[in-house]
Amino acid sequence: MIAIYTITSGLHDEQSVSRLSDSFLKGVFPEGGFLYQGADFSDFGTHTLDLIYVRTGGAEGIFKSLLPEMRARGIGRFYLLTSGKSNSLAASLEILSYLQQQGLKGEVLHGGPAYMQERIQILERVSQARAKLQGARIGVVGQPSDWLIASQADPMAIKDKLGASLVEIPMEELLLEIPRAQQNEAPADEPMAPAVRQAYPGATQIYHALEKLVERYGLSAFTLRCFDLLTAVGNTGCLALASFNADGLPASCEGDVPALLSMMVAQAVTGFSGFQANPARIDVETGRMLFAHCTVPFNMVGKWQYDTHFESGIGVGIHGELPEGPVTVFKLSGKLDRHFVAEGELLYNQYEDNLCRTQVMLQLKPEDARYFLTRPIGNHHIILPGHWRSVLEELL
Repeated sequence: MIAIYTITSGLHDEQSVSRLSDSFLKGVFPEGGFLYQGADFSDFGTHTLDLIYVRTGGAEGIFKSLLPEMRARGIGRFYLLTSGKSNSLAASLEILSYLQQQGLKGEVLHGGPAYMQERIQILERVSQARAKLQGARIGVVGQPSDWLIASQADPMAIKDKLGASLVEIPMEELLLEIPRAQQNEAPADEPMAPAVRQAYPGATQIYHALEKLVERYGLSAFTLRCFDLLTAVGNTGCLALASFNADGLPASCEGDVPALLSMMVAQAVTGFSGFQANPARIDVETGRMLFAHCTVPFNMVGKWQYDTHFESGIGVGIHGELPEGPVTVFKLSGKLDRHFVAEGELLYNQYEDNLCRTQVMLQLKPEDARYFLTRPIGNHHIILPGHWRSVLEELL
């Protein structure tokens, strides 16, 4: 819910100001959908997005008098809704300058109705995402895979910047849980090779064992050192991860915590965890890139079929086909001090037996493709349906 609070100079005629205010708010919120709180700031900071409507000039002192109480509640970010009437903009600029002098963050929301509507929608989505990430418990089942030498995470940065915490879970605990977990038989009408059909019950057993860990530790997301399963139980986590991500619980491969953080942010913003994939081929002259991986969230693909895991040739991998059209490629660093966001198009799906099973060809800008060869944030990147750069940049 969006809540609107007001500050108004006593020098202005209230009846005239109210008339102008009603007209202004109807232009910005033509369908309503906000809670009008007026000058009562007692619950400021408790809604999805709280806006301060600076209705007139001369209201700067009123804001200054309210600020200490709001700071005491831990509020450090302020959005000033501003019209082109009654010196509203002038007062808002003075307030914003004062906030910045105090080391606080803020923004003046001013412009045409279409711009303001879009901007407020972005801010509301970002606020919802921040709330969803706050207090998250992130499971690390086993350590990151040995080859992820540049994909470590900083627990303090995760706590400070996302309000989330890492929970380390020994791989041995999962391996003890797997034999006790239930199995599901492969659907009789689902076409799959005999080896894949034979491996299917064991893949579902891994899923149910991970379910137990998610419940036991109260996890909001997890990453799995999945390659250990190849030798320990002769199967893969691809099916399990595809299912958890489709159900809204971000889950990444290979113990990759930065990839998981990226998926958590993506899920909080878009509702999709995203397709965790590695670049397989890059043409920096055209910006075309091929990405591939052996698991993909079921809710991101129009159709899929079960295959073996690429590197090992065993277990159950997912060969999915993602919708063509707009996509966003996204990645956070493990210290959360760097990120990459690029918008592009998914041109087509393909299948080659010498690559991971889900394979997509993207069209990016050549300069975005060059990033991968000059300053990449690790190997895995997250592919999201739709264009989300503005929202992700705002959140980060």
